[in-house]
Amino acid sequence: MLRLLVFCSLIVVAAGFFLYSCSRLIKALSLGKPQRRSDNIPARLWNVLTVAFGQSKLLRDPVAGIMHFFIFWGFMILLSAVVEAVIQGIAPEFSLTMLGPLFPPLAALQETIGALVILSCLFALTRWFLFPPARFFGREITGPVRLDAALVLVLILIIMASMFGTYSASAAASSEIAPARFISNRLAGLFSSDGADAWLRLFWWTHLVVILGFLNYLPYSKHLHIITSIPNVFLASLKPRGQLSGLDFEDETAESYGAADVQDLTWKQLLDGFTCTDCGRCTAACPASITGKPLSPRKIIMNIRQRTTELNRDGTDELTGHRLVDSFISEQELWDCTTCRACMEECPVMIEHVPAIMEMRRWLVLTESRFPQELTTAYKSLETSFNPWGFSPESRGDWAKGLNARTIAEAGGKCDVLYWVGCAGSYDSRYQKVSRAMAALLNAAGVDFAILGKEEKCNGDPARRSGNEYLAQMLITENVETLNRYSFNRIVTTCPHCFNTLKNEYPGFGAAYQVLHHTEFLWQLIRSSKLRLSANRSRTVFHDSCYIGRYNAIYDIPRHLISGSGADLLEMKRSRSRGLCCGAGGARMFMEEKIGKRINLERTEEAMSLRPEVIASECPFCMTMLSDGVKALDSEERIQVRDIAEILADGLETETPDRNS
Repeated sequence: MLRLLVFCSLIVVAAGFFLYSCSRLIKALSLGKPQRRSDNIPARLWNVLTVAFGQSKLLRDPVAGIMHFFIFWGFMILLSAVVEAVIQGIAPEFSLTMLGPLFPPLAALQETIGALVILSCLFALTRWFLFPPARFFGREITGPVRLDAALVLVLILIIMASMFGTYSASAAASSEIAPARFISNRLAGLFSSDGADAWLRLFWWTHLVVILGFLNYLPYSKHLHIITSIPNVFLASLKPRGQLSGLDFEDETAESYGAADVQDLTWKQLLDGFTCTDCGRCTAACPASITGKPLSPRKIIMNIRQRTTELNRDGTDELTGHRLVDSFISEQELWDCTTCRACMEECPVMIEHVPAIMEMRRWLVLTESRFPQELTTAYKSLETSFNPWGFSPESRGDWAKGLNARTIAEAGGKCDVLYWVGCAGSYDSRYQKVSRAMAALLNAAGVDFAILGKEEKCNGDPARRSGNEYLAQMLITENVETLNRYSFNRIVTTCPHCFNTLKNEYPGFGAAYQVLHHTEFLWQLIRSSKLRLSANRSRTVFHDSCYIGRYNAIYDIPRHLISGSGADLLEMKRSRSRGLCCGAGGARMFMEEKIGKRINLERTEEAMSLRPEVIASECPFCMTMLSDGVKALDSEERIQVRDIAEILADGLETETPDRNS
């Protein structure tokens, strides 16, 4: 009776404290703004299946991934042992052997997984303290964080050891051998039949107490993700990756825009903070962090958690004048971000770093008018000239003079393909060559295409990614009005930023078009035999654009085009979804890079290490950054930076057909 009383008291106290801790977490999340995240349940369940249960993100790093895979699935499978131990607290005679034919495979699985979990924990401890990866360190990682990680691993080891101890002592006490328990049976020989019962009670109580203690420690540990990761994955955004949330400028009750503090973020963004594992994968992949800048995506998310915890503990009234931006996160950190999405690509629990950073940028720009001086010129140019450099709108179509490229107005207001040239393709003298190459390819394939000419305006990406949502919406609205006056089947553009904005963000403004990046469209033309190309034998290394690759998952098509041209395609170590940003995204193209190593130099050096003749790009900003890198490294004479359209245009074999016939 005493045993039952102690057991029940322990369960009630542990459950009560755990529920109290959960209520505090829910109260903390309620500080954030409401947001609906319950749509498209099948897609959300698929994310849980592949990312949470399949550990797909963690397995991108095979060594750490396999270790974590065994620990995770060990917990999932060994829940059966926990259930057995809890039931035995009420009914001591209960055993999983009651499952009949299901017991042997379950017992064998428990034994196997238990051993793998122990090995994985020992490996993790060794790695943590003897061979720690660089990502385990950072100014945000303090001594208590490291001790917390060690304590959790030790607790898991005790849980596993006490499980084996319970089963082996039980076998020794009863002299009943369950063949499926191949490890516990061997350990049973360590216990005499006289003392086995005492050992059984010790191991059983140890197992139970440590499990309950572990469960109640988690809400106050960095390992809270054990509880929150599956919900966080389920609640991850299902919007197109390149789509930012909008702002309602007609809301007369709005006193500010963007996020100055955690109350301005959504509850899901606060949940991201409590789900962060502090693993550092995001920071290890961040181009700003890699090149010695203050930004650490991990620190941003940890700061959100710290500030939310502070407010939840002390209340908002006690902390006026103390906020997330400035007190925890500096302006410099926010402006360092290139919005490349490498952090989000690597995060094993699908935390959304970039949207949170964008909300804080919006507050700086729209509410505080605090932004880098260089953006003042860009904003003014976008407002008055509709391009970030201040060139005359009247000269936007001058690049096409002498070419067979009409404006859509000249074509009678209709065409098959509307070629969206973009600001760089219209004004940048280097990228105008890409626009001409693209026009040559379209003419060679007999495509009925037209351009907007002086009617085209900046798509809005530089303003939007730098936090000036008001200016972005102005440009988007004006472009939508222009586009809706004409009839076309699809838009093709050579700029990934134009592509992403037109494809993923314009639908939010009532303008859904079929939008293709020029590499996609050129691949279609080649596959349909409308373009025939001669061989190109150059050693060519390809640089993935973030807004084509990570944002829109287009990796193979550019490589097919380069290989199809006859080039010897080379791959950098950081390529595809792990490709390193050129440093120009997030409106960084229009800001000076004053701290640390220049990101474009880091990327150019990686490309040059393969000794290419050509660095191929698919983006005007990437081309500029890589060209500057090649120039800075005095390699202009031996290495060319070229767009894929230029490479293909060099190999044209067919005569230009008359597309007007």
